[in-house]
Amino acid sequence: MKKVGFLIIGLLLLAAVVASGCIAGETETGPTSTGIGGPPEDRGQGSLEGGMGMPDISVLPYQELSEDEIDAILYMAEEEKLARDVYLTLFNETGIQVFDNIARSEQTHMDMVVELIEKYNLTNPVEGLGVGEFGSKEMQNLYDDLVSKGSAGDVEALKVGALVEEIDIKDLQEYLRRTDNEDVKAVFESLMSGSESHLRAFTGVLSNRYGVAYSPQVLSEEEYRAIVG
Repeated sequence: MKKVGFLIIGLLLLAAVVASGCIAGETETGPTSTGIGGPPEDRGQGSLEGGMGMPDISVLPYQELSEDEIDAILYMAEEEKLARDVYLTLFNETGIQVFDNIARSEQTHMDMVVELIEKYNLTNPVEGLGVGEFGSKEMQNLYDDLVSKGSAGDVEALKVGALVEEIDIKDLQEYLRRTDNEDVKAVFESLMSGSESHLRAFTGVLSNRYGVAYSPQVLSEEEYRAIVG
């Protein structure tokens, strides 16, 4: 009887230890943490791509590109570099972690577009260019303007981040309407998902940390609300 009693006590102690470990695990990845080492307001960049992941265009058939599709691919290569470079620069100026997180995602976006460029033997318009350097005057001027606005303070920097994502979304909406190439659609849909996730992230930090309600600058109020909820 004593042996049975000791066995029961031992099992109860083991159950208590396991339960305490489970509780500790929940605490580490609960509402006070993202599970990726960032503060709560950075939730949304853990996957960085809004849940879609990177498409594997190597398994999709080779299809002839229209001139519109070629122009769209080359333009998005520059636009994704613009986003990455603006965020890297504003992270260095503000130290706000969300800029560093999303800059990493924008590098992934650039890599996806480069895959398209290489598959269809196009010329990469951003190859060999450093941070803040662009081959087109349009992108160079836009980069300079965005960085200037974002340098006014943390809130303005975050608004610039949201604006960049709005621009990306608007351009991708237009390009997706004008393409039937499976590769281009797969990549652009993934970029769109990422941009929507990033827009939610920037506006979330503005709201949660600074108490600022963001107003869309490019998208309609209806489009914006459909994305951020």
